[in-house]
Amino acid sequence: MVNQRPRSPTSLWAYAYQIVPPQPKSRLDTIQGLLDHEHEVARTEARTWTGRLVLERLVTRILIVSDNPDQARGINLGLAEELHRLQVTFSCTASLEIPADGGDGPLIATYG
Repeated sequence: MVNQRPRSPTSLWAYAYQIVPPQPKSRLDTIQGLLDHEHEVARTEARTWTGRLVLERLVTRILIVSDNPDQARGINLGLAEELHRLQVTFSCTASLEIPADGGDGPLIATYG
C-alpha cells in the first residue's frame, strides 16, 4: 500500500501521458471522446476533472487535472486500453499536487 498524504479539499492534482512518436489529432478521436465523456461525468458529479490533448512536434501529451490523485480510475484504464489498441508507446507521470493557496507546491512546466 502506497502512503499518500491526506489531500486538502482545495488541492488539485496534475499528471500527463506522453506518447512517442507524436500522433496526428485525427488518430486520437477516440481518446478525445474519452476525455470529453469523463469531463461531462465529473461536471454532473460536481467533481473537478479535465483532460486535454497537446500536440507537439516531438511528443503528444494528454494533460489531466483532477481533484483526486488516483490514477487507477476507469478513465485511466480506458486511456491505457485505447493507447494499447493504437499500438503507441506511452508513459504516465506521477500525480503532482497543485496547491490552491499558491503555496510552495511543485511547478509544472512543459518542454518541447
